[in-house]
Amino acid sequence: MRMQSTNALFRRATLSSSTTTASIVRRSTLTAATARNFSSSTSTSAKNNSTTTNSISPLQTTTRTQPNQVPAAVTPSSTRNMASSCSSSPTKGSSGSTFEKIPNTSIRILRTVSSVRRFRKALLLDSRSVALVPTMGALHAGHLSLIRAAARENHHVVVSIYVNPAQFGVREDLSSYPVTWDADCAALAALDRELADDGNNLGRISAVFAPSTGEMYPSGFPGQEVDSKGSFVTITPVGEVLEGASRPTFFRGVATVCMKLFNVVQPDRVYFGQKDVQQTVIIKRLVEDFLMPIEKVVVVPTEREKGDGLALSSRNVYLGERRRRVANVLFRALSAAEGVYKGGEGERGREQILGAAKEVVRETLEEQMAMEKGKRVRFEVDYLSLADPETMQELETVDPRKGGILSGAVRFLEVEEPQEGEDLGHSGGPPVRLIDNIILPPQ
Repeated sequence: MRMQSTNALFRRATLSSSTTTASIVRRSTLTAATARNFSSSTSTSAKNNSTTTNSISPLQTTTRTQPNQVPAAVTPSSTRNMASSCSSSPTKGSSGSTFEKIPNTSIRILRTVSSVRRFRKALLLDSRSVALVPTMGALHAGHLSLIRAAARENHHVVVSIYVNPAQFGVREDLSSYPVTWDADCAALAALDRELADDGNNLGRISAVFAPSTGEMYPSGFPGQEVDSKGSFVTITPVGEVLEGASRPTFFRGVATVCMKLFNVVQPDRVYFGQKDVQQTVIIKRLVEDFLMPIEKVVVVPTEREKGDGLALSSRNVYLGERRRRVANVLFRALSAAEGVYKGGEGERGREQILGAAKEVVRETLEEQMAMEKGKRVRFEVDYLSLADPETMQELETVDPRKGGILSGAVRFLEVEEPQEGEDLGHSGGPPVRLIDNIILPPQ
């Protein structure tokens, strides 16, 4: 499946472009009964997020400990066993019951839907605002920036850690996706201490939701194939282009798991990073079209490496030393296109803007292919896009009153002729696909 827009597709260093813009037909479909009704009472909580009443008492429940494990048919259970490796500790409540928490913190670890709902009900009765930061673990500085933003505006922050198999294709890297539960717990503990010392924050991290796949998919995991049967949420046509064209089950999996997380946590606000810009557009559409009582979808700017601007991503661990040196080629290409947009006047043409990005890619690839195999880096450009900021449909020209979104995806191939002792990256350095984007603001 490939996008049917004027998107410039690159395959194995062959640069080409088309000029046909697809018409936009907006529809959002909820297949089966996945979208359970939110409690209308959460809107009451959202309107009282500045209340400073006394803090609630500890949760008086006993939670089950379940490994965050995908069924064996999807991937070996040992690669997904995040929860079982946690160095968590039980804590007694006032009635003698226990709950799990990250050691030396007040952050609770909730593993079941029922435990989250009991936790959330107590906050609702106390008129406390709740933020949700959805993650798949392998936390980095980008995730932490989302949590900081959530703590500034909400009394309680819930961080979900769940590697959702539904957003991986059958040939994608689910089995090798980095699982770093202990490091994630340590990062959250350190960040919570930082938040406690910062008087500018309204709240702190209150809980981590780390469910099993059985908990998230109570009828059984429906599968990763395009024609899988089950309860899914699909957002079209915005979910069918760009990333959706290259990874046809990705946004179906994202929308489905986010619907589930929103139903469970019932947050007042949700926080996402701009790096996954198409995802943020889809989440906003999800909240709007299904009338969810979420006050705001907050998009936080992309966190980048200070040296060369590479967007932070959990997948960067796959790169290793050699590919890491070239990994910012997409950011440099998009930055060149941004420069053309900012330097022009009136409407800017697609070929002029994306032409600058193509040139950066061409020069970088020629430079790499001139090297010997033991030193070079091979990559393929999946797409470069200049799209409408609301629909992600391709643009022939950018209206400066509205702006646009520059985005792209690059797939780095395996290292050729590895050198002795060379760092190839996590899991031996498999092919890794990186995405990035730059927002072209209205002028």
